[in-house]
Amino acid sequence: MVPMQKTNAARVLDELGMNYQLLSYEVDESDLSAPNVAAKIGLEAAQTFKTLVARGDRTGVLMACLPGDAELDLKALARVSQNKRVELVSLKEVQPLTGYIRGGVSPLGGRKQFPVYLDELAQLYDQIAISAGVRGLQLFLKPEDLLQAAQASWGEFSEYR
Repeated sequence: MVPMQKTNAARVLDELGMNYQLLSYEVDESDLSAPNVAAKIGLEAAQTFKTLVARGDRTGVLMACLPGDAELDLKALARVSQNKRVELVSLKEVQPLTGYIRGGVSPLGGRKQFPVYLDELAQLYDQIAISAGVRGLQLFLKPEDLLQAAQASWGEFSEYR
């Protein structure tokens, strides 16, 4: 288990006075998947959102938050982000771009500011889990609070589908 710690993502929420819970889990290095994380924290995979880093041909790097059991619809993301084409960045680019390692990418508190797009399925839940910015720690918060925190941090946060 990861000790409860304040991460940059949690600090963003603290600065905005938002309520959240930190959920700790035992990391399985052989399976960093969102469904595995969801099972460890006692949530549905659809309620545990993963953050993927992509690059649009017009707008550059962006982040997409989507349910852990879903696949990223690159065409929908391109459409909402005003790109013709969007591709996932290579794994070796994730940490230099975000400051986060695979399995610990958060849409909040990253190294650089990138637009963030939240799958509209988040609206189905009162609260969702997102990475707190380290493996073994999740933030459990209201989707609208995530939306507001991302807007305050990045200046751009949209829903898509």
